[in-house]
Amino acid sequence: MAGLLALAACGVGGGGGTASATGQTDRAQGRAAEANPDLDTGTSLGDRAAPEIRLANQFGQPMSLSQFRGKVVVLAFVDSECTTVCPLTTVSMTAARDLLGAAGDQVQLLGVDANPAATSVRDVMAYSQAHAMVNQWDFLTGSPAQLRAVWRAYHIYVQIQAGQIDHTPALYVIDQRGREREIYLTTMAYASVGQEGQVLAQEVASLLPGHPKLARQSSLAYINGMSPASRATLSAVPSGSVTLAPGQPRLVMFFATWLSETSDLLAELTALNAYPAAARHAGLPPLVAVDEAVSEPSPGAARAYLQQLGQPLSYPVALDTTGRLADGYGVQDQPWFVLTSASGKIVWSHDGWLPVAALEAAARRS
Repeated sequence: MAGLLALAACGVGGGGGTASATGQTDRAQGRAAEANPDLDTGTSLGDRAAPEIRLANQFGQPMSLSQFRGKVVVLAFVDSECTTVCPLTTVSMTAARDLLGAAGDQVQLLGVDANPAATSVRDVMAYSQAHAMVNQWDFLTGSPAQLRAVWRAYHIYVQIQAGQIDHTPALYVIDQRGREREIYLTTMAYASVGQEGQVLAQEVASLLPGHPKLARQSSLAYINGMSPASRATLSAVPSGSVTLAPGQPRLVMFFATWLSETSDLLAELTALNAYPAAARHAGLPPLVAVDEAVSEPSPGAARAYLQQLGQPLSYPVALDTTGRLADGYGVQDQPWFVLTSASGKIVWSHDGWLPVAALEAAARRS
């Protein structure tokens, strides 16, 4: 892992920008990307042969890396039960292919399971379903021994620590000849997901015939997060808006609908209905839920999910469509609770679900 991280830190890759008809713009984009701490612009792997992979996909079908010769392969190592960085990797992969338009048909998205405790076909299918990836990619798994062999071949560090999966968040670009071209490491930054997809798409386009232009391009400069000290107005579900600003303390809960894969999301959300009444009675900060829309499989995922809850929520739900709020509030996982002071400072945060009584106790202590 140390070797991979050192390699990635070199930051020499396709995202840096090259001379073209719009060379000056490309160079400016390259400089902005290199200066962006939340963006990995890729590291060249020197055109070496990618190790063969023989595993089964989410349908239980045997697959091999070599069967995709003739296509550019985007290969990511993904924890099948991940609630942190892996969903961001998944979004960047699909965003990259979408930016390629019709040329995206010449690209194969592959995932390899990086969770030694959840290696069944059922596990990789569950992740694929939660993230609407069932027919978007092949998510490969196998026996623990088979997976360990692939991890070693690609220098992927995987370990379980205190019940949590720790693995290298690596994504490889492999060309049509089966040669490794670039490696990227996904960062835990929500606002840069679209930028990472653009950098990835640029690299893939450079390998495709005719070097197709991307459907759209955005700035690759660093995107500031929106901290509790700033004013943020977000769209609410099902309608209206929610404003977060200094002036009063708040309890903010970040979540995403794909958490239904790893927890009883419906029960957790409805259980929080008890908090607003208790907070009013005890003079505690009000609760606001924020759906991390930038990591959702579709723009309407939160609205569709909340419509089928069967009962209304007694607290507002807002949409963080850019990821700037999550970054500004220091979100590192889903769900993530943040308690802010009236002056706009984070005074407490918690990773994972908590019962209402525990939330009340934390609010009182803080």
